[in-house]
Amino acid sequence: MNALIIPEDFRKDQYILKPLFTRLFRRLVGRSVQVDVCVDPLLGGVTEALKSERIAEIMEANRNMYDLYILCVDRDGVVGRRQRLDDIQREFGPTFLAENAWEELETWVLAGLDLPREWRWTDVRAEIHVKERFFERLVDLRGLADSTGGGRKALAELASRRIPTIRQKCPEDFDSLAQRLQSIADSP
Repeated sequence: MNALIIPEDFRKDQYILKPLFTRLFRRLVGRSVQVDVCVDPLLGGVTEALKSERIAEIMEANRNMYDLYILCVDRDGVVGRRQRLDDIQREFGPTFLAENAWEELETWVLAGLDLPREWRWTDVRAEIHVKERFFERLVDLRGLADSTGGGRKALAELASRRIPTIRQKCPEDFDSLAQRLQSIADSP
């Protein structure tokens, strides 16, 4: 199986998505799955990522190269974003899945890490600006600001070792997507 992950902006998101999905697929199907992150075109934001014509462009450019396409965007506090993702999934069929991280992809990384004692997970999960309020603070605490992806690569690789924990802490988004992926992996 080959999967293409489509981020709203690959420049930093790739360092989160590749390790998390590589490890998630290994847990779901018991073997490695080729996971690539779409870097062409640079969508540059959620508005472009949610346009059907942009998704169609990506799928056409990568036709016959991937068995599965997964759009991953930030929720950014937009309650109705799930509905738009459902519409896109219906439009592009059963080999296309879409998910919005509550509230940002960095939340999934934080879910797989040991956080400072004074941080409560409920506060992290409820925060719309997770990246600024928690993720970047953790990057600074760990001295990773100058590392690849602004600390994302190192922290996501570490978090990816705890996929069950991420699923448990992020049931509405990461686990929901994992369940849909499991259904696809289990089908003949």
